[in-house]
Amino acid sequence: MKKYKLTTYRTITGSIDILEIPKQKPGQWVIYQNEKPSYFVDCFDFKKESNLRLNNLILSERNTIEDVLKKIKKKKKIKLSLPRRPLLEIEMKSIIKELDLQPLPEEWLDFNV
Repeated sequence: MKKYKLTTYRTITGSIDILEIPKQKPGQWVIYQNEKPSYFVDCFDFKKESNLRLNNLILSERNTIEDVLKKIKKKKKIKLSLPRRPLLEIEMKSIIKELDLQPLPEEWLDFNV
């Protein structure tokens, strides 16, 4: 279980909740599937094969995380996204949540098949 910060923002069009990583480091992302937080990836956590493959795709093959997600979406026909804070927002509240988000499935990162 890892701690995440769930922040509610008020925007022009209504309220939006975004799950964020406290003390986020480069190479770490929360990835949403069908507009819900589903995966946590850390390109520099080599204990998980999925993160190691993602590191290779981003650093060695010079892709961005957005490029990788586009390839996965095209191949698997699933809806993946990165949360984006609204441009105009007012932070309403934040709470700390403990969740067990897994890395992306390894087979999703094999683009040679």
